[in-house]
Amino acid sequence: MSKLDKLAEIEGMTVMELLEQGTFDSIVPGICINPDCDYTTEVEPDQSRGWCEECETNTVKAATVLAGII
Repeated sequence: MSKLDKLAEIEGMTVMELLEQGTFDSIVPGICINPDCDYTTEVEPDQSRGWCEECETNTVKAATVLAGII
């Protein structure tokens, strides 16, 4: 399962619903891309190095970045 699929599952949406919502919002869901971490948080749509509270690393990416939209 990709991190984008996992993020959509956590948010209770399909990937398409997640991306449709994120296209028009100034804040979108993001997820840590470390293999053993599924920490999620709200981030800017272009976030590619957000802070993960669990791993304490800059590894949170926005759904729009994961999908290659931004």
